[in-house]
Amino acid sequence: MKALLWDMDGTLIDSEPLHEHALAEALKSLGIAPDPDMHDKVLGMAADAVYEWLCAEAGLSLPFDEWIRIKYGHYMKGVGMLKAMPGAVEAWQAAEAAGMKQAVASNSDRIIVEANLGHMGLISPGMATVSRNDVRTGKPDPEIYLRAAYLLGVEPSEAVVMEDSGTGARAGLAAGMQVLIVPYSEVEAPAGARKLGSMAELEALIAAA
Repeated sequence: MKALLWDMDGTLIDSEPLHEHALAEALKSLGIAPDPDMHDKVLGMAADAVYEWLCAEAGLSLPFDEWIRIKYGHYMKGVGMLKAMPGAVEAWQAAEAAGMKQAVASNSDRIIVEANLGHMGLISPGMATVSRNDVRTGKPDPEIYLRAAYLLGVEPSEAVVMEDSGTGARAGLAAGMQVLIVPYSEVEAPAGARKLGSMAELEALIAAA
C-alpha cells in the first residue's frame, strides 16, 4: 500500500446529489421528464456514457457539446454548497501525514474535477489528478487508474483504489489494484474488492502501511 487513488464523486466529495439534480434540471429544461431511477442507472458513468444512455433511453437528441454545456451550467450553480464525504478528508490528511502518495482519478470531466477540488481546498502544487478528458476510455476501463499510478510512480499492485460505485470498482480491479468500497456507499463489493466498515478502518490501514 504505497498509494491511495481516490475516486472523487461520492467517495471523496459529496457531489452525487448535485450531479443528480443538474441532470434532472437539464432534462426538464429540454422538456424531458427524468426517470425517477435514472441516477442509480448511470452512477459512476462518464459524461459521454451518460449521454449515450440518455439518447437511447430518455429520447435526448441534442448534440453532445450542446447537452453537456446545459448540464454543467446547472451543476456549476451548486458547487459552492459541496461538502466532503464523512471521514474522507480526515483519511486523506492521515495518508498525507504518513507520506503516502495520493491522486484523484475521476470519471468526471476536467472542468468538474477542478471545480470540486478547488472548492474543497484540496488542490496542491504537484498534485496528480486524472479526469475522463485525460484518457481514451473511462471507467470501468482501467486506463484512468493506470494513468494515476503512472503519474505517482507506483506499480498497480502497490496502489489502493477508493471507490463508491461498481463501475469504478471494476476499473480498479481490472487495473490489478486493491479496491476498497467506502462504508457509506450502498454498493456491495464485487468479487476481489472489500467494503470498509468505517473510514476509521481506512485510517488504521494507512497507519499500518
